[in-house]
Amino acid sequence: MNALATLPSIRHDPALWADFLGISRAAVDVYLASDVIDQHIDSFLWHRMGGYDLHRYHQSTWLRGSLFSQVDLPRLHQAAIGGAVWIVTTNVGVAEERRPRVLIENLHTITSLLATQGNEVAVVGSWHEYQQARAQSKHAAFLGVQGANAVGQKLDVLDHVPSQLIRMTLVHLTTSNLGGTSFPWGGDTGDGLTRLGHELVERMNEKRIFVDLAHANRRTFFDVARVHPKTIPLLVTHTGVAGVFPHWRNVDDDQIRAIADTGGTIGIIFHSSYLGDATFRGRVSSVVDHMAHVIKLVGDDHVALGSDWDGAIVTPRDMPTCSELPRLAQAMLDRGWSAVRIQKILGGNVLRTLRALRG
Repeated sequence: MNALATLPSIRHDPALWADFLGISRAAVDVYLASDVIDQHIDSFLWHRMGGYDLHRYHQSTWLRGSLFSQVDLPRLHQAAIGGAVWIVTTNVGVAEERRPRVLIENLHTITSLLATQGNEVAVVGSWHEYQQARAQSKHAAFLGVQGANAVGQKLDVLDHVPSQLIRMTLVHLTTSNLGGTSFPWGGDTGDGLTRLGHELVERMNEKRIFVDLAHANRRTFFDVARVHPKTIPLLVTHTGVAGVFPHWRNVDDDQIRAIADTGGTIGIIFHSSYLGDATFRGRVSSVVDHMAHVIKLVGDDHVALGSDWDGAIVTPRDMPTCSELPRLAQAMLDRGWSAVRIQKILGGNVLRTLRALRG
């Protein structure tokens, strides 16, 4: 059995937690003093595909948390992760005319799954609701959609989504009737935002749903940036940065500046190969390298966590699951970063954008 599973109250003993993780008490203290919020958790995908139980404490697999089993609700609670955006990923194998209905069904399913943990989880959709959940020591679960082609041709489906849906990526791994993907084998022709995509961006802004430019190709990205109001934050919720490691999945300096110009955030992904590490040799320090580049470029108001836990990723070997997240605080302290900066990155910046969009 994972030794951590025998210590359910370890977060209430900071010295013990620090010793268990091999980090300083100062790292645990700054971590526990933070609003820890992750912008992208994909565990619902495994529930849909194989019945993964979000309510059960899972042991790390023989792959040490690679690809899946990186997150569940008991471990999030144990690790004092106060909030996260839980993702519904669009299945492009579903016929376009059926996708709106499937989207609504999936959003209601994940809401029900999360809400059944009523004593420990609250499904929320605003800054105020987050604060209420945290005041009750509950994990605050927001909803997100990966692949807005889930709406098909029917943009009015946004009138029927749960209020807790706070963001959508326009595209995922395939180019769609909305815009182009950055994925090399996803049918990218270099085209940008379509007319329907433009209409969707306008509707999302009306509904106060964040436009998330993760997975968008460069032309789609800047087409959106040109038409998007500067008063509403744009997001890239889970990505690496090309200034540290050039990769089709990572955003470049001009893209980072465009997000910062709207007051938005760049969520740094935990996938080792996007960070520039060998697949099974990633280190948590590489996550901080990407954060440092964003900070050098646009300051520390625009960096956030965007793990992509359970999104078929291979995490840093010294931070394989959500249970080891305080090691990230230690890695930031090791750079000489202040507690204020660390607290912004761990969740403060996300809360600022959320309050700007939905008080």
